[in-house]
Amino acid sequence: MVTLPVAAPTRHPMDPDPAPATKARAVFALGLVGFLTGVFVGGLIPATIALLMARQAARDAYAAGGYLTGSAWIRRGRRLAWAGIVLAITALVVATIAGLLHLASAPAGPDFAPGTD
Repeated sequence: MVTLPVAAPTRHPMDPDPAPATKARAVFALGLVGFLTGVFVGGLIPATIALLMARQAARDAYAAGGYLTGSAWIRRGRRLAWAGIVLAITALVVATIAGLLHLASAPAGPDFAPGTD
């Protein structure tokens, strides 16, 4: 049995060319900034903005019917944003524990002589 090569479906001349989504690159950039500054807790802001923009970019790409590319950039940006949020939460927990340990080791008040009420 001989198989014939199948030709790729031809596009309609009025179909737009696939274009890269600019929001996808912005999501990645903000996710990267959120990840890199997540330890300093300031990464929460760009990471949150990246997650909000990722939702918008995914909606735009779905509405475009495949003519907007960049879903891999959106996925990477989301992962970096979530990692930045986890780093910020971890930094807050570690700082809280360190602060509590510092307060627990500090003396409660002045030391008085043994016979003082």
